[in-house]
Amino acid sequence: MKELKHLLYKVNLESVVGKTTTPIQGIAFDSREVKAGFLFVALKGVLQDGHEYMDQAIASGAVAILCESLPKAPPPSIVFIEVENSHKALGTIAANFYDNPSEKLSLIGVTGTNGKTTVVSLLYNLFMAEGYPTGLLSTVVIRYNNTDHPTLHTTPDALSLNRHLAAMVEAGISHCFMEVSSHGIAQHRTHGLHFRGGVFTNLTHDHLDYHGDFKSYRDMKKRFFDALPQKAFALTNSDDKNGAFMLQNTKAKKYHYAQQQHADFRAQVLENSFSGMLLKFDQQEVWTPLVGTFNAQNLLAVYGVAKILDLDLLNVLRQFSTLNSVPGRFQTFTTQNKTTVVVDYAHTPDALENVLKTINSIRTKNETLITIVGCGGNRDQEKRPLMGKMAAALSDKVIFTSDNPRDEDPAKIIAQMMKGVGAEYFKRVMKITLREEAIAAACQLSQPGDVILIAGKGHENYQEIAGKRLPFDDFQIAQQIFLNPS
Repeated sequence: MKELKHLLYKVNLESVVGKTTTPIQGIAFDSREVKAGFLFVALKGVLQDGHEYMDQAIASGAVAILCESLPKAPPPSIVFIEVENSHKALGTIAANFYDNPSEKLSLIGVTGTNGKTTVVSLLYNLFMAEGYPTGLLSTVVIRYNNTDHPTLHTTPDALSLNRHLAAMVEAGISHCFMEVSSHGIAQHRTHGLHFRGGVFTNLTHDHLDYHGDFKSYRDMKKRFFDALPQKAFALTNSDDKNGAFMLQNTKAKKYHYAQQQHADFRAQVLENSFSGMLLKFDQQEVWTPLVGTFNAQNLLAVYGVAKILDLDLLNVLRQFSTLNSVPGRFQTFTTQNKTTVVVDYAHTPDALENVLKTINSIRTKNETLITIVGCGGNRDQEKRPLMGKMAAALSDKVIFTSDNPRDEDPAKIIAQMMKGVGAEYFKRVMKITLREEAIAAACQLSQPGDVILIAGKGHENYQEIAGKRLPFDDFQIAQQIFLNPS
């Protein structure tokens, strides 16, 4: 419990009606979660406006309301705080309520279109192996104190973030690695957090349904680096043309990593196969079970962070030989007849291109590459023909199918993907709406030694259809079909 005035520290206030000495038992931005003595924060969202639920919050026991516009006749028994941006204020209030836990550990944020989950997960595994009590905030899982917590968003809301970080501090966690999404930045979910460092992986076509255009998407990512403090570090991928742009206005100490460009941290791929890669870091060779040049970039980002944070580099490289792929990120298995099945989260044109080019660089071309891919519903429609074009051009056979259709007709999504397919590739493409049937068809089409890529959903163990999440795990279903053919 804290007095309201302590929660409002560093919040830009427009006006206050009532006493800020009011004790606050908890905070909620969903009126259904309000309890006696709570502060209710009214947020304006895409689908709902929390200002419409202020009366409901009061009826549930709220003693204070933070909002962007005061009611015409505020109840005298309730404290009202008016701010310009409730989302931004919530970040500061949540940090204050939980005693600013991000200042009590080393919080490293990783942002970019592709690679975020892999980089934070590898960093978590590396630091744990090196004996550091470590926390993880990723798309796949929130993990600390040997406990996994489910997550629905790449970047959780500000209350959840600070609650988990406070629990990490209580558990003695020294380092935490966190994915920072463009949605999270836009909605100020990370506002009020103290980052010791930030990492930029890359920037490609994604989330334009939300941000409107690529420039707005790029600028939103940059805002994360603009906010880093002077004592923090900012590590960017110089092989990406947007890498230098991210660091233009940052106060943090700047570092660069690259395979192609001059940089502080560099790596070279010496060998590449389905079983792993031989890499060279600073004249030291290391074998890793990770596959693909994109994973070489991910490891390079991890190497840079480890070096900046003064880990023993020989130990780091030794650990690289034991770090395994993140679930759903180029996750493979091989059948008895030597057919290789790859499951990958690639759901953007660039990510799909990287995975397909990696497979094509490894295989002998004597086998057939069959790609199963779809696009999510209620999301960026501009990338659908680009995904279709990439899949058809870089595969021998393609099956377009459902991803997470959500509220859209899967057949219409597939039709949009087909618009990107060149006429010369039409004969390569099949359309099978049901995803499990598409995987089964690939199994029937495949011959010994072929390569099957199942792209788009990766680690997800569900499929979103018409407002419901139905159980569906690409890797498990593929194993059932390919390893136990009827």
